[in-house]
Amino acid sequence: MGMPRIGAAPAADAPPGYHPPMKPIIRLFFRTLRVALGPVMLLKERLTQPKGVVRAPAQQQAVDAACRQLALYQFATCPFCIKVRQEMRRLSLPIDKRDAQHSGPHRDALLAGSGATKVPCLQITDGAGHTRWLTDSQAIIDYLRGRFA
Repeated sequence: MGMPRIGAAPAADAPPGYHPPMKPIIRLFFRTLRVALGPVMLLKERLTQPKGVVRAPAQQQAVDAACRQLALYQFATCPFCIKVRQEMRRLSLPIDKRDAQHSGPHRDALLAGSGATKVPCLQITDGAGHTRWLTDSQAIIDYLRGRFA
């Protein structure tokens, strides 16, 4: 027996009111879309990199030190993550980028710290060692601009 067609009537031996689950089909569609568009998105990001701001050496050292308190949890081909990475380049911010797409320590840390695996997520640790997690690409960009622009 083959895969049921989308919108097709249920098989004759299926219980009344049964419809094949759509979730696996939808997941397959989006996985295929990511595989097809991912390289294109990464190429576009590479070709459209903004020029970073140029600061005096002492200023850039201070920015570099402040950036050591930040970490961006991200997926490589997430369009919202790309948007944040482009702003980081524009502001010349050497923020640690942590891939949280696949199971591993970065994904576990993101889940434990922020309560979800939603990206992009900026981990901000203050001088006292207190950590807060900022999600939403525009909120992250606003924070970076407010602090470093």
